[in-house]
Amino acid sequence: MRAGPVSRAGLVPRRLRARIVTGFAAGALLVSAVLVATTFALARSYLVDQREQSLVREAYADANLLRSRLSGAGADVSAQLGDLVPSVAGDVVVRRGDAWYSSGLDADARDVPPALAQLVADGSAGSVRVAGPSGPRLVVGLPIAEAGVDFFEVSELSELEQVLRTLTTVLAAGAAAATTAGALFGWWASRRVVQPLDEVGAVATRISGGELTSRLPATTDPDLVGIVGSFNSMVDTLAERLERDARFVGDVSHELRSPLTSLVTSVEVMATRRGDMPARSQQALALVEGELDRFRHMLDDLLELARPDQPPGAAAGSRFSLGALVREVLLRAGRPAGLLHTGPDAQTVVVGDKLRLERAVTNLLQNADRHAGGPTRVDVSRTGGTVVVTVEDAGPGVPAADRVRVFERFARGPAATRGSLPGAGLGLAITADIAAQHGGTAWCSDGPAGARFSISVPCADP
Repeated sequence: MRAGPVSRAGLVPRRLRARIVTGFAAGALLVSAVLVATTFALARSYLVDQREQSLVREAYADANLLRSRLSGAGADVSAQLGDLVPSVAGDVVVRRGDAWYSSGLDADARDVPPALAQLVADGSAGSVRVAGPSGPRLVVGLPIAEAGVDFFEVSELSELEQVLRTLTTVLAAGAAAATTAGALFGWWASRRVVQPLDEVGAVATRISGGELTSRLPATTDPDLVGIVGSFNSMVDTLAERLERDARFVGDVSHELRSPLTSLVTSVEVMATRRGDMPARSQQALALVEGELDRFRHMLDDLLELARPDQPPGAAAGSRFSLGALVREVLLRAGRPAGLLHTGPDAQTVVVGDKLRLERAVTNLLQNADRHAGGPTRVDVSRTGGTVVVTVEDAGPGVPAADRVRVFERFARGPAATRGSLPGAGLGLAITADIAAQHGGTAWCSDGPAGARFSISVPCADP
């Protein structure tokens, strides 16, 4: 039995395509992150250095201005600071002796780090960056020896921080745009890369479904010419092998049919004189008749298997009621009328090969005869868009592990393998093939007492 349609090979390319897109996006993100980090570090270092150098220059200029104002004897530091306008937005803090003076209310002695105050008291100049209530600040300190004061200028760096935040936002947006562009390029590239795999998967799916004429289209890509040629050559070889095997089976079956017909005719002539034979001869004749009947059915099965495979759903034919067909099969075989349970014939109309579907139903009934003492119930019902034929029996059932294998060719149960049951293991395989060629399927499940074998066929359009 075919366990179901072969999974489309496109599933693998989809996962591969996702990996390619992810790889491109990750690569773009990594490169952009490195560039963003490097650019930000260099830009920040340059801007901070330039800003600090500018503030130091302005602080020296303000200090020289204050020194000139304090050069006069008795100059009041507080008054001079009040008149001093710093070159930049900041405040000036001055220490004379133990007294501290400030040019504004936003800065005082507490804003001067003790280390810097001690450095300036020792006669050296310096600068240090500190945290303020409104953001980072730069404190520049230098001694004014002529006036006997220590000069400190406190400048805000919030504007620089705003510039750096803006730069961070712009660079982050650029990194996001680069990552998106990388993902889009990866998606485009993956389609180009995976397209040949999609084509191979689609053709392989059609071939596995029985379309042995499917081939990969010719290509001018030098990287794919060898693959396309090898694939098409493999399919050609496979198709030739299958055709040769089918022809061999068909030829053998036809060659065996003539001697088989002669044997059957001879046995039938002998059977007309059965009453004149001894008991042992009658037993031998019955045995030969049974084996010839089995041989005849096996040849019919081999001829059926020798027919060219068709893709699923390719079977054509006429419209008929599957329920009526099953009723005819049961009536012709002399089975009880109460065995069949079906609805109105109009609900079980299908389109297909009537003779082949009749064979499929017959195989299910004969399978129940051989392995379970005969069918106990036959149902024909419409389920959704399909018509399902079910044959139940009261036999030992089929183990769950063997419910797929029993539909394989030449598959037989343990009892049949030991030779205690007739048959070559082809009936259910042929049934599954017939169902598949009509667009349906065949399966086995547990029944109320034994096994339940079913086939489905799509309903005919109204």
